[in-house]
Formats: sequence, structure tokens, C-alpha cells
Amino acid sequence: MELFIIIDTLWLILIALSFRGLYYILSFFHIAHAVSLTLAAYMVYTASVLWGGSLWLAVPLAIAVVVLLMLGINQWVYRPLKRHGLESWQMMIASLGLYVVLQNVISMIWGDSTLSFRTWEIKVGHEFMGAYITDVQIITIMSSVILLFLSHLFMQRTSIGRQIKAVASNPELSRVLGISETKAIAWSVGIGTGLAACAGILIAADIDMTPTMGFNWLLYGVVAMIIGGMGRMRYLLLGALLLATAQHLSAYYIDSKWMNATAYIILIVFLYFRPYGFSGKQLKKAEI
Repeated sequence: MELFIIIDTLWLILIALSFRGLYYILSFFHIAHAVSLTLAAYMVYTASVLWGGSLWLAVPLAIAVVVLLMLGINQWVYRPLKRHGLESWQMMIASLGLYVVLQNVISMIWGDSTLSFRTWEIKVGHEFMGAYITDVQIITIMSSVILLFLSHLFMQRTSIGRQIKAVASNPELSRVLGISETKAIAWSVGIGTGLAACAGILIAADIDMTPTMGFNWLLYGVVAMIIGGMGRMRYLLLGALLLATAQHLSAYYIDSKWMNATAYIILIVFLYFRPYGFSGKQLKKAEI
């Protein structure tokens, strides 16, 4: 069970990190972000299984398609709506509508049944500390750690990463300093979508895919983000670890049907007793 908790924790961190970056800079709940996870998995399935292409080529192709789609949505849907002065809750409703439309398009094209792009030979796995770990799970762990490290390095060490944080903190001050808000948002959407697409592909490689998988995992990621708080990466790690552990313990000792309920019970408890999560800090904004 420990292995499953580790893998689920890594998935949750990837999803929560991708969503948190977008929430900071877009200032609303980008629910259509869930499509990034789902569509990436289905694009890999299409390119590798239906078209017979190489899986190693299908993965970057799927990520590129999803990133371009979300950049297009930001450019031709979100930006015009924001220019009309829509509030954050109105933007969230628009994003929810986009998700419903895109999720139904996925269902129309690929159907509602569970699909898989795992065409390789099924093996027992490698024994490690009394447990068996498959090649897919090894790739999941290594890929997730590398992606988290690279994304953290990008945000901390590059000028684009610093510009994204500046715009997220205070758009007005950023404009005064000559930082392009449009460019920062585009980069943030691209990076966040890319991380979510990778998470969706890794999840589907291990437990297959359905048209609604993205929404379920996005909700888990949001819960992990909220209970982790708005602080540093270690708080996000704690939030994801607590959620994954609680869900697997409830499935083991009670029933797997309680995994969803467990996530929301933890969320309610944190919102009541510790509304700012493990970090205990509000999101601070610099003022001019």
C-alpha cells in the first residue's frame, strides 16, 4: 500500500502544482484544466494504438496538442471575457461550461468505456522492499520527480518564472515595471497545461482512462492544494501525502467507495479548523 500512496502523492502534487500556478495568475478556478489530463491520455491512445505510432512520439505530440488547445482557449475565450469585465465567479462558470462541452466531445469521439494504451507485455514487476513495482510505476516516480524539480527550477531561476510570479502577485505593479501580463499568462498556461498533461498520461498508463478521469483527479489536486496552503512546495507535498494516505487507508479499512468522501471530509475539516492549510499563511500581494 505504501507504494500506491507514494505514486498517488506524486500525481496529486503534479496536478495541484499545475492548477495552483494557473489559479494564481488567472485569478479564477480554471475547471477546464481537467480536460488537459483527459485529452492528453486520449491523444496518446489515438497516436499509439489507433494510428500505430511510437509511444515515445505519441507522448510529446499529445502534450503539444493539449498545450495549444489551452493557449487557444486562453486567447480566444478567457481574454475576451475578461475584457468585458467578468468577475471571477463568472469566469469559473464559463470554464465549467467549457469543460462540459469538451468532455462531451471526448465522449462522442472515443466513447464512455474504459480505454488503455498499454500494449506492452504485462510483467510481474520488480521486487523492492517486500513489494512489487512495475516498469510503469518506476517511470511514473522518476518522471514525476524530474518534472517537479524542473518546474521548481524554472520558476526560481529563470526571468520568465520571476515574471510569472510578479504578474501573479500584482498585475498593476508589473505593468508599471514593463512586464508583459499577456506573455506571463501564456507561459503560465503552457507550463501548467504541460504538467497536467504529463500527469494525465502517467495516470492512464497505470490505471487506464475514462472521459471523466480528469475532473476527478483535478478535484483531488485542488483539495491537496487547499489543505497544503499557499506556502512553499513542502506544504503542497504534505497536503498531497495526507490526502493520498487517508484515501488509501479508508479504502483498505472501510471500502474503496469511501475514497471520494474521505477527500471532502478532510477538506471540510481543514476549512473549519485551519482555513489556510499547513502553511497557515494567506496569499500576500504587493501593493503600489
